[in-house]
Amino acid sequence: MEFLLKGLLLGFSIAAPVGPIGVLCIRRTLADGRAAGFVSGLGAATADAIYGSIAAFGLTIISGFLTSQEIALRLVGGAFLCYLGIKTLLAQPSERAANAQGVGLVGSYASTFFLTLTNPMTIFSFLAVFAGLGFVSGSSDFLSAALLVLGVFAGSAMWWLALSGGVSFFRARFDLRALRWVNWISGIIITTFGALALWSLR
Repeated sequence: MEFLLKGLLLGFSIAAPVGPIGVLCIRRTLADGRAAGFVSGLGAATADAIYGSIAAFGLTIISGFLTSQEIALRLVGGAFLCYLGIKTLLAQPSERAANAQGVGLVGSYASTFFLTLTNPMTIFSFLAVFAGLGFVSGSSDFLSAALLVLGVFAGSAMWWLALSGGVSFFRARFDLRALRWVNWISGIIITTFGALALWSLR
């Protein structure tokens, strides 16, 4: 239970800073509803759980491969962020939010999962924290490691639920002009993150 609680706190803390994924989830909540925003967050939480598992269970071969492909992953991730940002910037909000079901929700989940997974440096963040908790490469305590990773996923999911719920609460106060501003601002921010990722390859 101790490691589960630590994982909950860790997952919540890792997800809370509003980066490009947070901006994307906020925009989707406003445009497509709370379900789309929350499912987008779950995609990021799943990717965090995967990287957390790699770190917690000491899968050094897999983590070594991912970090060796950092340049390619950053290139793909940066380009995809630029695509999403420009698409968001040019999007015209409708008077009613789209009914985000089926393929729409799957696409929302898959896109944030992919974007989060293209940041292999996340492994080192988990390695540093897990090492402090006693989880280093080759850890033999499988149950404790599993509880910690489960807590990371649950804590991250709690943050995305709170974020999408909070944004959705104020959604009715946004008119077309406000939604258009949200599209412009979030599109610029997401594109900037993508451009910075590409710039870092120099």
